[in-house]
Amino acid sequence: MTGTFEGGCSCGAVRFRLTSPPMFTHCCHCLDCQKQTGGAFAINALIETSRIEMLAGGDSIQVVDMPSPSGRGHEIHRCPKCEVALWSDYGKRGYLRFVRVSTLDKPHAIEPDAHIFTRSKVPWVRLPENARAFEIFYDMKQEWPAASMARREAASKGG
Repeated sequence: MTGTFEGGCSCGAVRFRLTSPPMFTHCCHCLDCQKQTGGAFAINALIETSRIEMLAGGDSIQVVDMPSPSGRGHEIHRCPKCEVALWSDYGKRGYLRFVRVSTLDKPHAIEPDAHIFTRSKVPWVRLPENARAFEIFYDMKQEWPAASMARREAASKGG
């Protein structure tokens, strides 16, 4: 996967560009994602915050503090007008965002690398035959490409 991806909210007040492909993409089937989206899962593209270029509305994004089953905190960044969830900051790490793939102009251009929390997957959802699927989570060092691990490490150190 190469290139950039543009996206935004439903009303158009917030527009952004991912300046590179994401490091890794989850299709999360946890009950928290189901409740927050009103759907069977959420597809999140993990990318460095520094690789999200704001094209419009960046100063007005509403940050909503959410309870998190992990207890580490979870912020959802929303359009202040239509309230579409654009991305999350799980664990309040600042350097990392979980961009909602459905907010991209071409949301089907990014496929999930892994399905997580499949223990709470809606029973009628069928995963692709060769999908990497995990009942809860996985070992990042085993599943992520080396280049993505290096990007995450650099971002966590402010680089």
